[in-house]
Amino acid sequence: MKNTLITIAAVAISFVSGAAYAQQSKSLQPGDQLPMSGTVLKDASRGGDMPYFKAADKNGLLVMFSCNTCPFVVKNESTTRKTIEYARNHGVGVVIINSNEAKRDGDDAYDAMKQYAKGQGYTVPYLVDENSVLADLFGANHTPEVFLFNNKNVLVYKGAMNDNPGNPEKAQVMYISNAIDAVVAGKEPNPKSTKSIGCSIKRKA
Repeated sequence: MKNTLITIAAVAISFVSGAAYAQQSKSLQPGDQLPMSGTVLKDASRGGDMPYFKAADKNGLLVMFSCNTCPFVVKNESTTRKTIEYARNHGVGVVIINSNEAKRDGDDAYDAMKQYAKGQGYTVPYLVDENSVLADLFGANHTPEVFLFNNKNVLVYKGAMNDNPGNPEKAQVMYISNAIDAVVAGKEPNPKSTKSIGCSIKRKA
């Protein structure tokens, strides 16, 4: 009987610990605060180092998880450039994060990121997320995937930039532009979240 009680207790502790871990590692949801990680990241587009949240502007911050070669990223290159311009014109800062740590010696190496940023004409930070630290903090899993925060550092929209990431030329709704409009107007975006569709972020095993 004693051994049975010990076994039950051990299983219960294991279950609670596992649940707590799952809760900590889940994706950020609308209403959550911007994770203020003090981690300083290398900027492939402009040189130097910076904490990612320093990219915020008067109306908020758009955090975009992306990379160099994902087919969904490539298809949405024009959408990305337009989104960057739209956000900055509306007082929303932009930072692009590359968390593909498992490809850091290949397609997503720092030098490859520099070349890609130059080719895309990035004027915003394109940061190296070593060991996928930020991707884990955000619960980001795809490229491209966006997280929009208002000027109070509250997440107001997350997910896809548009309603057709696989064929953006046929997109009917620009979720991210609509969300930015709502933020500037002091309103809540509708929808607040959409499903992000793209390549998986390549974390190290």
